[in-house]
Amino acid sequence: MAVVFISPKQRQKTFIAIIVILLVLFLVVLSLRVFSSKPREVPSAIVFNKAKTVIDMKIFNSDQFKNLQPFTEMEIRYNYKAVTKDNKQVIGVISAVSSDQASEMLLSMGLTASEIKEVEIGRDNPFVPYYSAAPVLKVKK
Repeated sequence: MAVVFISPKQRQKTFIAIIVILLVLFLVVLSLRVFSSKPREVPSAIVFNKAKTVIDMKIFNSDQFKNLQPFTEMEIRYNYKAVTKDNKQVIGVISAVSSDQASEMLLSMGLTASEIKEVEIGRDNPFVPYYSAAPVLKVKK
């Protein structure tokens, strides 16, 4: 029988320690190489590629362009309180581009506007359906 001076456990610990030390050394060398390296110098050459764009201005002289209609202005809804010639108070809603135009429209209808207010956009409760059936009221006879 051979005489062994190193126990199997000690040999296993030594083997694992050597593997770990080599792995750590490899990682240190690799990280030093990566972090200490600088980017390569690339010669900077300015390249300007002129765009091959041609703008055809003849469209401005065409009949199709000359016959274009401007967009209509968006009308705003206004609540109004007005007085008729018979001194009756009228409450209603009118659509116009501005409050001045709304008052002019009311004057053309023969009404004198006492108050014109812009209708607020949106709803108080967004969870109420737009179209719901009106509740049926029972009338006692």
